[in-house]
Amino acid sequence: MGMYQTTDFRKGLKLELEGKPYLCLEATHTNPGKGSAFVRVRIKNLESGAVIERTFKVGTETACYEPDLEEKDMAFMYSDAEGFHFMDQGNYESIYLSPENVGEAKGYLKEGIVVQVLYYKARPISIELPHFVGLKVTQTDAGLKGDTATGGSKKAMMETGLQVNVPLFIKEGELLKIDTRDGSYVERMKE
Repeated sequence: MGMYQTTDFRKGLKLELEGKPYLCLEATHTNPGKGSAFVRVRIKNLESGAVIERTFKVGTETACYEPDLEEKDMAFMYSDAEGFHFMDQGNYESIYLSPENVGEAKGYLKEGIVVQVLYYKARPISIELPHFVGLKVTQTDAGLKGDTATGGSKKAMMETGLQVNVPLFIKEGELLKIDTRDGSYVERMKE
């Protein structure tokens, strides 16, 4: 398990700091001319989702290590009082994650969707969604008569409880492609 140098820091790097796994969101390498060069990093805790900033001097020990992380493809089965249950696509074992670990992703979890479950030290800590999911509209106001796609939007409730802004022509029961990165409507999908 190697220690990372300041030259290793870049967006997308996963690292362990003070016994917690992080994802590097941004790394700014600064060489002020006078004084020591340094790297400022914005890192996101992969367990809690909290984002912090840290600064490391170039040429000193970072105390950041390669984390013991593993990703597995798992299918979402159901949620209950315990949490969110997933099945390993390789060996059919089932695991569950707490609502804290799943976080905002819960709005995209419908039965059968395959996600990547991130394990830290052999313990499941978070999930990574596919970029797009198909969700059915369970509730939305009827569009106004005579209204064509003129750029207006309305709120729609999806089958998972997620609220999405959709064009006025969308009806209840339709299957929509939703971008999981920002919760936006992409297009209608065929069943």
